[in-house]
Amino acid sequence: MKAAVITFPGSNCDRDLAVAFAAAGAEVCHVWHKDTDLPAHTDVVAIPGGFSFGDYLRCGAIAARAPIARAVTEFAGKGGHVLGICNGFQVLVEMGLLPGALLRNASLKYICRTVTLRVEATDSAFMRAYAQGSGIRVPIAHHDGNYVADPETLARLRGEGRVAFRYLDNPNGSVDDIAGILSANRRVLGMMPHPERALSALQGSADGKLLFGGLMGAFAPA
Repeated sequence: MKAAVITFPGSNCDRDLAVAFAAAGAEVCHVWHKDTDLPAHTDVVAIPGGFSFGDYLRCGAIAARAPIARAVTEFAGKGGHVLGICNGFQVLVEMGLLPGALLRNASLKYICRTVTLRVEATDSAFMRAYAQGSGIRVPIAHHDGNYVADPETLARLRGEGRVAFRYLDNPNGSVDDIAGILSANRRVLGMMPHPERALSALQGSADGKLLFGGLMGAFAPA
């Protein structure tokens, strides 16, 4: 599996993501925001957390219009797998690859701590290693993680089983406790918590490791 990790000015989790993919056995390629093409034979595009372009205008808004964004959109349109974590989730929403919006936390404060998530959907390459309904411990670190969507969108996400994770103790006010969602074809995942920071018990949890290992397994040759 070849994973392309994109870096924007202000990204600060791109190395963490690269380490997580490499630890799972993937070949990792680093892509700069001014590039116009993804590396040949890319299997997964990963958009990291951080504060792309300083989070000016809206979080992820400028990054979603960077030169590489068109290639990512085309890749997703052809059925490619795309993972967006924290700021990456915000970028995917701004790109129109996932519905809804991410607003300022209900507390109006930056939150950095480990939270418990419930696994809601396992029928995707990203989620295949998790047991549905299980609880996992993953860190969060965000100021604008409050997920919102109109009633029709929420009904569609619920009805199509596209809520990937829910918070058990909602830290930011997200509607329906949503922590991550999938695209209609289940090949795009956006989530606010950081699985790349939960690879070892030394980090407080190794629950994030299953996401990368499961994804690697989905691309492993039969």
